[in-house]
Amino acid sequence: MSRVVILDYGSGNLRSAQRALEHVGAQVEVTADPDAVTNADGLVVPGVGAFAACMAGLLAVDGPRMIGQRLAGSRPVLGICVGMQVLFDRGVEHGVITTGMSEWPGTVERLQADVLPHMGWNTVTPAGGSSMFADVEDAYFYFVHSYGVLNWTLTPNEYMAAPLVTWTEYETPFVSAVENGPLWATQFHPEKSGDAGAQLLRNWIGSLA
Repeated sequence: MSRVVILDYGSGNLRSAQRALEHVGAQVEVTADPDAVTNADGLVVPGVGAFAACMAGLLAVDGPRMIGQRLAGSRPVLGICVGMQVLFDRGVEHGVITTGMSEWPGTVERLQADVLPHMGWNTVTPAGGSSMFADVEDAYFYFVHSYGVLNWTLTPNEYMAAPLVTWTEYETPFVSAVENGPLWATQFHPEKSGDAGAQLLRNWIGSLA
């Protein structure tokens, strides 16, 4: 049974995520204990609310260092919702720029849509070869957010393959998921996405072996 830690930094739908992961067969602990975070088979970084507040919470528990340490050792991490957004360079909310963890280049900004938040079920367009969306390529997932990454290009080179980027359309396109080696992330909430979300979490748990 895979051991998963959900990082507890004062933000996120912790219990829903815990129940969803336990449902697909993981042994789950909700904590910010550094030893538990380091030694878990997989780490989940949740997040709801404002980018700046989530970054402040992560910094308070030394989250960026622990996440970076795991990734440096190719240890799997899954970011969810704002837990995905903070992996980018910066977030811009109400004119305020907040520095993110810079695992990926890009800016999180207000969606270009007449009605916000983007709340409810929507489809995704996975990148070719996606392991995250195996068996759920055409499924609907549950979103609730007003911000996202609208423009993102990361060119591969001889040292680094380009991440697999999934897009969703809500008046304009935005990044809805990324697979980048041990680092996976979703803008939507798999823990609230029924059978499709459960299968996606199974896919992630399967990658921990």
